[in-house]
Order: sequence, then structure tokens, then C-alpha cells
Amino acid sequence: MDPVFIEDKVFHNTDIKQSPLAKGEYEKCTFKDCDFSNANFTEIKFIDCQFSGCNLSLVNVAKTAFRDVQFKDCKMLGIHFENCNPFGLAFSIDHCNLTHSSFFKTKLKNTVFLQSQLHEVDFTECDLTGSVFDHCDLTGAVFEHTILEKADFRTAFNYSIDPELNRIKKAKFSLPAVVGLLNKYDIIIEGM
Repeated sequence: MDPVFIEDKVFHNTDIKQSPLAKGEYEKCTFKDCDFSNANFTEIKFIDCQFSGCNLSLVNVAKTAFRDVQFKDCKMLGIHFENCNPFGLAFSIDHCNLTHSSFFKTKLKNTVFLQSQLHEVDFTECDLTGSVFDHCDLTGAVFEHTILEKADFRTAFNYSIDPELNRIKKAKFSLPAVVGLLNKYDIIIEGM
């Protein structure tokens, strides 16, 4: 089957088991309240699209292109974003749950994560230069050899970042959450 080109279409309450997305390019499309759990998005291109209230848990994103895509109020558990097409990879995350997802070695400069749950997310060797973690819960998130220069963690919480293993120059932090930079020392900080 030839790849499709779909533009300006609204997909509402789509269940991948009933009607899978055809391979191709989706531009300026809106996906609302769709269940894409365990779907295969291999080699699909999403350009200027919005996913709202969707379940994308365990979606296969091998060679998938996400270019200027917005995810809002989505459940996105266990997605391996490192398998995406890296060319033009750009998205924003708003009120989503990305627990157990992975961004290993991805370039996500200036990405906005807004009020999202990022439990156990793997950011190892990721480039997050200038990214914003606005009111995000980073419990158990892994930052190792990660570029966090100019990243904004001022309202993020429950993070543990080792300054010796990551590049954090000019990153922004605030009290009391900044103690997450000292976790590896197993020290007791009083008076906060």
C-alpha cells in the first residue's frame, strides 16, 4: 500500500485496534481522545499535529517523525523516543504522564515539559539545552552524561541530578528542590 498524505483532519475516539493509522504523513491533524496503546507508528510522519487526551502507551515509534507536535493530557507510558527519526524532532509535553519512557541520546533542545509526570524517565546522554521542566515530577528520572545547560528546573521537583556527571552550566534551580543536586552525598540538610 502506498503511503498516505492526510492534512487538517480530526481523529476523534479512534481505537487503533478498530482502525489503525495508515503509514504516511499527517500534517496539521488533531488526534483527540484516541486509544493508540501498543500501536505501530513505524515510519509515520506527524508534522504540526496535536494529540489531546490520547493513550499512546507502549507505541512503537521506530523511525517515526514528530515535528512540532503537541501532546496534551496524554498517557505516554514506556515510549522509546530514542528510536524516533531524529531529523527535526520537536514537540511539547503538557499535563502528560511519560512514566518509564526513554529519551536516551536524543536531542531535545528547548523542549517544554509542562506539569507532567516524568517518573523513571531515562534522559541519559540526552541534550536538553534550554529545556523547561515546569511543575514536573521527576521522581526516579535518570540524568547521566546529560546536557542540561540553560535548562529550567525552578518549579520541577523530586529530581536527583549529579552535577559531576552532567553539564548544568547556567541551568536554573530554586530552593528547596535544589537539594536534588546533592543526593549522591547522602548528607543531612536542616533548616529548609
